[in-house]
Amino acid sequence: MSTTILWADDEIDLLKPHILFLKGKGYDVIPAVSGNEAIDILDGGASVDIIFLDENMPGLSGIETLKYIKTTHPHTPVVMITKSEEEHIMEDAIGSNIADYLIKPVNPNQILLCLKKNVENDKIVNEKSTMAYQQAFRDISVKISDSMSISEWEMLYKELVYWELELDKIEDSSVGEILANQKEEANLQFSKFVTQNYKDWISGKTAEKPLFSHTILKEKLFPRLTEDKTAFLFVVDNLRYDQWKTILPFIHPYFRVDEETLFYSILPTATHYARNAMFAGLMPSEIAKKYPQYWLNENDEGGKNQYEQPLLEEHLKRFGKNSKISFSKILNMDFGKKILDSFPNMMRNSLNVVVFNFVDMLSHARTDVDLIRELANDEKSYRNVTATWFSNSVMLEMLKYLSEKKIPVFITTDHGTIKIEKPVKIIGDKQTNSNLRYKVGRNLDCNSKDVFEVTRPEEIFLPKENLTSSFIFTSGNSFFAYPNNYAHYVNYYKNTFQHGGISLEEMLIPFVSLMPK
Repeated sequence: MSTTILWADDEIDLLKPHILFLKGKGYDVIPAVSGNEAIDILDGGASVDIIFLDENMPGLSGIETLKYIKTTHPHTPVVMITKSEEEHIMEDAIGSNIADYLIKPVNPNQILLCLKKNVENDKIVNEKSTMAYQQAFRDISVKISDSMSISEWEMLYKELVYWELELDKIEDSSVGEILANQKEEANLQFSKFVTQNYKDWISGKTAEKPLFSHTILKEKLFPRLTEDKTAFLFVVDNLRYDQWKTILPFIHPYFRVDEETLFYSILPTATHYARNAMFAGLMPSEIAKKYPQYWLNENDEGGKNQYEQPLLEEHLKRFGKNSKISFSKILNMDFGKKILDSFPNMMRNSLNVVVFNFVDMLSHARTDVDLIRELANDEKSYRNVTATWFSNSVMLEMLKYLSEKKIPVFITTDHGTIKIEKPVKIIGDKQTNSNLRYKVGRNLDCNSKDVFEVTRPEEIFLPKENLTSSFIFTSGNSFFAYPNNYAHYVNYYKNTFQHGGISLEEMLIPFVSLMPK
């Protein structure tokens, strides 16, 4: 189907060479000698893909014609063409939301470039992105099949996320499915990599080990804190790396990314363990031993993350910083605005921590609320819902305020999530926890080879509630299901976003340093 151009110019006869050139390239051109004629053509029902509009026409001027067109055909791109380079004319045109601005004399190649940019952009992006990923596919496959290091896995995950976001822009879903399959294979190999090395990493038996939840603040935040200046740490619960990349464009006008690091969430990749470890600077069993008053086991009553502030304060003291801090958790917009109102008073603190729970609530709501299932029914829409939240969030308002005050901000998370698809049968007693991605308890029985079983929790610095308790972690996109009422259980939880196990999405998470512009 050819592109139709409406070209309005009082000297349209002089443009015949351009019109013939465009027809030779497969475009249809409807000429008009005035703004009034252009409006009559549009009001007559002509189907037009783009409008070229001369700015300086007798009678109805180009700017006046543009204003009318934008009220009746707001989605049709308009290109203003003018002899004048006066700034106020450009501002009037741009303020009227034009697609492009060309200055006479225009040449055919300028016009052709303008058309490709404004009419064929989506088609070109589709073709180029598809071709580029196809070229990268083989290289990524070779990397997945190789024996990779910690840093190489981080780079590969960044590359996979890059292609996810690029392919989000195109309409060909088949290419996205190929990438999803490739990512599933990457997760399979990554899970083997983690299973083979995790105990040695955590116990310090190997020289090469990743940054973990319990070491990230000591390595990336504390050295940058000073007593005479303030800084803010935003912790967004459950924020995956791809979601971070999705919200980054909203932050760019206010901050530059000074440093972006991927670190590993500890196992289980769940808030109870990972976020407590991050704030405490200790592994869970170390917290339970050193600060028993601040640790609750799986079956203990009460909120499992209610002691994060004292754990952080103790962490800072051990690091030699007697810093004055504030600590806030935001569960809704109203409370968030109250915290924002108190920001001027926080400027006296060395560190201000703000925890945002929206993404975590989105993940849980997607399991329980049909409307959220519809809004976030796949990876792309899950990212889009996160972006929509952020663009209207109090967190963005806070960032704007801090940018104006020239305050550095650090953004991180405790773990990510993965969309689960493959059920794995497990048997456990009544005391077994309810998480779908990991189980802790006695007498756990699971025949799957695709799990990481730790019969001695102390080996990976997890609390041992009794002599026979053990941990089992799922990997990839699998999840635990009990034999009782199996079909209903699987149907209810399949294709939801969960956390606690081993996957790129859950374990490789961002820590970002932002400097105000």
